[in-house]
Amino acid sequence: MLKTFSQILILCALLSVVTVVVLLFYYNSSHLIYLPQADFLGNATNSFSNIIKKGLDKLLEKQSYVLNAGQQAEEPAPMDTLDPCPDHPQNLIGPFSVDFSHSWTWNEVRRKISTPLQDGGRHKPADCVSKHKVAIIIPYRNRHEHLKHLLFYLHPMLVRQQLDYGIYVINQDGEGVFNRAKLMNVGFAEALKDYDYECFVFSDVDLVPMDDRNFYRCFKSPRHLSVAIDKFNFQLPYNTIFGGVSSFSKQQFLTVNGYSNTYWGWGGEDDDMYKRIIFHGMSINRPEHMTGKYKMIKHQRDKNNEVNPKNPDKLFHTRETMDKDGINTLNYTVKEIVKDRLYTFINVDIKAPKNILSVGMLKSV
Repeated sequence: MLKTFSQILILCALLSVVTVVVLLFYYNSSHLIYLPQADFLGNATNSFSNIIKKGLDKLLEKQSYVLNAGQQAEEPAPMDTLDPCPDHPQNLIGPFSVDFSHSWTWNEVRRKISTPLQDGGRHKPADCVSKHKVAIIIPYRNRHEHLKHLLFYLHPMLVRQQLDYGIYVINQDGEGVFNRAKLMNVGFAEALKDYDYECFVFSDVDLVPMDDRNFYRCFKSPRHLSVAIDKFNFQLPYNTIFGGVSSFSKQQFLTVNGYSNTYWGWGGEDDDMYKRIIFHGMSINRPEHMTGKYKMIKHQRDKNNEVNPKNPDKLFHTRETMDKDGINTLNYTVKEIVKDRLYTFINVDIKAPKNILSVGMLKSV
């Protein structure tokens, strides 16, 4: 009787072992977990408890691996594992409507478009490595409404273009005579202190693009982007115009020595730049007419940005002055830098004269 009872106990133990093995083997097939073969082939040094413990340890180890892998999948992939972004991004929408009838508050603009942005008006794609490191330079003074409209449309467009970019608003401090060209030189110099940009887009604050196929990037030669503005019935006013919005690679901008610093008041600086490009053996290129459309925000001429009657005469001397008037003679003082979610605001003193009459024949500063 005792012998029979012992046999029953042994049989129950064997059935228990078989049940555990079957369960573990089933878990193995569904979770890619296995126990060492030696544990099931009569290794006398392993007890039943050791077998179970090893199996559970491996299961826990596998579960930990699966959980960690799931968490990593939700995080942005490391930059060295991402592919380059395509030359023609898939999320472009082509022409889009631009409307200036609504007066935005800054909070409204931030709420609507700032979600993907980083402080300083920075953004780069999360799912690929952008081929274009671009600084957007906006010369600026007292154009708050214009800046809100521009950023409202520009940021989403640049995100769709999959650029690694930052927007820099270069504000001229004080009420002296405005110098747009010198502010653009300042923007070039200051942006390079912030990041290793390879491309620079210089944009007037009152020009809003109307087609995201107009790429804010750099090309083999300097590019005039704003080729069809509504103010001019979407036509070029003249063939050599280079104003509004343009792009330069870092090397192209250094080759022409940037913009002249001496064009105080309105007019002449863009024509001077066109001459610099041509005199340095380069040409300009432009987008197609349909993709290069812009809408201009209407406004009155700013105080201390009146037409300067002395500027046109300087265009006769560009070849003589271009290598000694520009980036290599730039002089300014940064008074404040503010990194907002929508832009980097840089307030600068550019040693401006008080009015047009006091400009005289200024030397490059």
